[in-house]
Amino acid sequence: MLSKYIEPGNRIEIQSISRARLTNAVTRQMYKSLIWDTISEDRIEVLVPIEKNKLIPLPVNSDYDLYIYTASGRQYQCSAKIVDKYKSENKHILLFELISSLKKFQRREFYRLNCTLEIGVRLLEDEEVEAVLREERFLVPGLPLKKAIVVDISGGGMRFVGRYVYKPDSFLYCGCTLKVDGKEKECVLVAKVLRMRELEDNRGTYEHRVQFVSLDPKEREEIIRFIFEEERKHRKKGIL
Repeated sequence: MLSKYIEPGNRIEIQSISRARLTNAVTRQMYKSLIWDTISEDRIEVLVPIEKNKLIPLPVNSDYDLYIYTASGRQYQCSAKIVDKYKSENKHILLFELISSLKKFQRREFYRLNCTLEIGVRLLEDEEVEAVLREERFLVPGLPLKKAIVVDISGGGMRFVGRYVYKPDSFLYCGCTLKVDGKEKECVLVAKVLRMRELEDNRGTYEHRVQFVSLDPKEREEIIRFIFEEERKHRKKGIL
């Protein structure tokens, strides 16, 4: 049954596909939402997507590709048709009927959450870098960290800003506190700098995009769960 694989609160992306009559060009539009409930083996309820605090009026009898992200990090894809729309418990609901089987998929990019999260950052010491290159985990404790602000995060990496420069291909120690399952957890991440740029509207502040390396599956799952819980909070507040 669908309830074996997905559950209420799972993130979902609803992708519409349209083709221009004259140019035959394909346009893809993606909407983000949450699973509300599983009704049967081929029907699910989904919250109507919201953008800029406005409901997106997706039409009944239209087909979409659905991408579903579970709290454990598993990802599923299927095609579905909107067969009804209504309100339930003061929520605007879309009823989807699956028109293809649910199957696992793996995107190169993890779902990315916009956020504001304080972290401490430093360059890895030479012996720490050597351990990373050997695919081992060795970190020197107690070294001073520089303050930075994470502006988005995923299970694969993050983007942060600060008033200093770390060059691409350098390795960083990143320490932060994540609230998961109602508890604060200290999280130590090793990351590789992919890109760096100075912000045009804030000279002297630099944006770094980094990829997590040597990340334990349990650590990745905690990050994904943190993202899942934060997005649910944002939706309740009407931010998403």
